[in-house]
Amino acid sequence: MAKREYNFTDIEGKWQGFWEGRGLFHTNETSTKDKFYCLVMFPYPSGTLHVGHGRNYIIGDVVSRYKIMKGHNVLSPIGWDAFGLPAENAAIKGGSHPAAWTKNNIKAMKRQLHRWGVGYDWDREITSCNPDYYKWTQWIFLKLYENNLAYKKKAAVNWCPSCATVLANEQVVEGCCERCDTPVRQRDLEQWFFRISKYAQKLLDDLVLLDGWPERVKTMQANWIGRSEGVSINFKLEDSGKILPCFTTRPDTLYGVTFVSLAPEHPVIGELVSGSPEEKAVMDFVERVRNQGMVERTAEGTEKEGIFTGKYAINPVNNSNVPIWVANYVLMEYGTGAVMGVPAHDQRDFLFARKYKLPIQVVIQPKDVELKADTMKEAYVGDGIQVNSDIFNGMPNTDAIRKITEYLESKGLGARAVTYRLRDWLISRQRYWGAPIPIIYCEKCGTLPVPELQLPVVLPEKVEFKPHGMSPLAEVDSFNNTNCPKCSGMARREMDTMDTFVDSSWYFLRYLSPKDDNQPFITEKVNKWLPVDQYIGGVEHAILHLLYSRFITKVLYDLGYINFKEPFKHLFTQGMIIKDGAKMSKSRGNVVSPDILIDKYGADTQRLYILFIGPPQKDAEWNDRGVIGAHRFLNRLWQKITDYEEVYAKVQRTEIHIQKLSPEAKTLYRLTNQTIKKVTEDLETSWHFNTAIASVMELLNNVDSFHVVIPHNAAEELNFNVFRHTMETILLLMAPLIPHISEELWEIMGHKPSIFHHSWPSYDKNAIQEETVEIVIQVNSKVRSHLSVPIDISEDELKKRVLGDERITTFLDGKKVVNIIIIPKKLVNIVVK
Repeated sequence: MAKREYNFTDIEGKWQGFWEGRGLFHTNETSTKDKFYCLVMFPYPSGTLHVGHGRNYIIGDVVSRYKIMKGHNVLSPIGWDAFGLPAENAAIKGGSHPAAWTKNNIKAMKRQLHRWGVGYDWDREITSCNPDYYKWTQWIFLKLYENNLAYKKKAAVNWCPSCATVLANEQVVEGCCERCDTPVRQRDLEQWFFRISKYAQKLLDDLVLLDGWPERVKTMQANWIGRSEGVSINFKLEDSGKILPCFTTRPDTLYGVTFVSLAPEHPVIGELVSGSPEEKAVMDFVERVRNQGMVERTAEGTEKEGIFTGKYAINPVNNSNVPIWVANYVLMEYGTGAVMGVPAHDQRDFLFARKYKLPIQVVIQPKDVELKADTMKEAYVGDGIQVNSDIFNGMPNTDAIRKITEYLESKGLGARAVTYRLRDWLISRQRYWGAPIPIIYCEKCGTLPVPELQLPVVLPEKVEFKPHGMSPLAEVDSFNNTNCPKCSGMARREMDTMDTFVDSSWYFLRYLSPKDDNQPFITEKVNKWLPVDQYIGGVEHAILHLLYSRFITKVLYDLGYINFKEPFKHLFTQGMIIKDGAKMSKSRGNVVSPDILIDKYGADTQRLYILFIGPPQKDAEWNDRGVIGAHRFLNRLWQKITDYEEVYAKVQRTEIHIQKLSPEAKTLYRLTNQTIKKVTEDLETSWHFNTAIASVMELLNNVDSFHVVIPHNAAEELNFNVFRHTMETILLLMAPLIPHISEELWEIMGHKPSIFHHSWPSYDKNAIQEETVEIVIQVNSKVRSHLSVPIDISEDELKKRVLGDERITTFLDGKKVVNIIIIPKKLVNIVVK
């Protein structure tokens, strides 16, 4: 019989149609099996995918298929994070409406996902730019608004003077507008916020619930939340007597304050310098510094800059007047935006004071060295004894922290305080392509929420996209003009749309009832299926998306809509696939197209190589030669099984008893069971797909050396059944990773599809134990050691192990081995001189 060709194009098309037609990934909500919710972060439809994107979706597919074989009722949905800036930019540049651009990209990406063979319950597909989805995003806004968790205030935004428009942070590249390369400035505009800061402590405390998250992601979130315990100290403004609160974690340095520094964004600055000779210079400095990036301003190597306001504050413990400066290294995001300047004991303050010739006052002396302000080369930030600190002199500074705090509180000069780096979530976007904020403004009734029954507030389709200073919505009268829901008079709508992170902060709930027009989700269903058992996505989402999703989940929990506090039980963050040492991107010209690879080698080859390229949580370098190697392995597997295509049906299956096997068959059977154990551990506990694949490849190498004959007697039938068992095991173990070829070969071996209806293989505990024998090791006929080795070990391997035994090497040091005498299964005698 002619050899059957591995026609991957036909095979992959066949099985993709089979899975879709039979609903392999359709979730049966009435099933009594243990549930498993596997979710890949839903993609932004930016265009065609490259092989780097594929890692995420292929890993998710492997997990889903594995859990199906393990007997779980798997929920694996997919959707589209479809609002966002690229679609609107495409409209401005090319005239394509964002909706059409997005729809075309979704179509292209769905085709690519299908070609990869990744399986989803497509009946649950959601698209965040569709009114039937963002209706409920608006509902969530209303719930926050009703509970004082959504509010509007003036805040800084990025402004391009050339385009005369507001830019989102993503549109600012190295401080310049991405469209015209003009330096971006800061402007203050009225903006909508979510009060996430109210949940800062809950978000921090509940990190302990996330046992299944990477520690580095939890650390990143904890650092972003940034809890600090300290004291808020009341400095008075000399002119007005108004309080300027300064937060510090080091009240023991209070007597060393020689200036106060303000963040350029601090609202008191305008009031301080209004009408003064310093006003213009100060406000020019403020504008210049505010247009610098936060990272640039706070970087260790950035020069410390400041300007004197001409005003003074009064230190509450010694009534000294200290100058008030504006400094580039102070941020509103920390504390109150006003910081005590203690140059003797803070390095940034030290550099600032030296530059502007400000006084330095030592208040903490180390035990062994006397610090003198005029000779200090750097700030002293360690512990020591209080000096120049009035009644606290001579006290260890670690005690003074508490004592000075108590003193301030007793005198009404300050109070213990906890601050967080986390600031409220600015959700306003002066853009078109986003969910409209459901707010109405009435001159008579004020600011009002859109009634729930009037949701969704639908984006108008006919808009003109021009790069001017207002959202396209500003020129759509039919959208802006409305009636007040309270007095029925003329009113106007909010023109801002919501940050797209709002859309993605709750989408995992919608998958349980994606077509429900009456509610965002069915509480009973989400309480059954969530938290998500396995969430998969890039580490670049470690902070914002994951933090916002946790916040919205906690709000819904507190409002009684759900009974769980955290949305994702386990989190996996995959590494990037890079090429030529850099992240794949069209601009770099290093993108590898999956379509070309699939046409040439098939989807299973691409899947195998992506999974074999390295540990999935780490970045990996793409190598075209590796693709060829993966394809070669699939061809070997195909050939090994199809060579005996006509034999499988003719040879009766018999139960395998290891005691009855020939030594050769016994070895293969043992290796097969050891491979089951290894691969199961790799997939279940560590997600080391690369080492799982390596184990299977090694097993196939052993099959190549196994003597397979067409059976003519019982012994040969038993041997063939060991071979068949091994090949079936390989298919079962590799099915989640290379599903198309596994399905086809499973059918060729005489099974009814689908292979995913077969349970995951279990190993024979007795079979994985190698039969061993204890060997006595002698040197010049004297017993020096014992060694346990496999009973069927070869002489060469036995010699290698004996000579490598640590106890034996000491007796061979400096001697020459002249002979090695072996008595099989009993003794090895090494003759030396």
